[in-house]
Amino acid sequence: MARTPSPAAALIGQRIAALRKARALTQDQLAVFSGIDSSNIRSYESGRSMLSVFTLVRIAEALDSAPGDFLVDLTSDMFSAPVLTVDRALLEKSYKPSGATA
Repeated sequence: MARTPSPAAALIGQRIAALRKARALTQDQLAVFSGIDSSNIRSYESGRSMLSVFTLVRIAEALDSAPGDFLVDLTSDMFSAPVLTVDRALLEKSYKPSGATA
């Protein structure tokens, strides 16, 4: 079963592919320059996989770009994982520092 890429992974992948092509590099060349397996490069560019910050930095360096260039206009709702919100009042009410007595 094919997994639908998250909008964030798809957008970052499109940006990587566009910059790689603008630099006249193949996916295999980007793989060599970044030290990342070419199958992973293909997976990132297609949006099938979300890359880690470390991987994004390596790809950005190989493309002579800033990691932030790939993240412009991304919002939390573009990620497939749910964004958790914290009820601060409940958290503060239930938190007891170590050594505290009730």
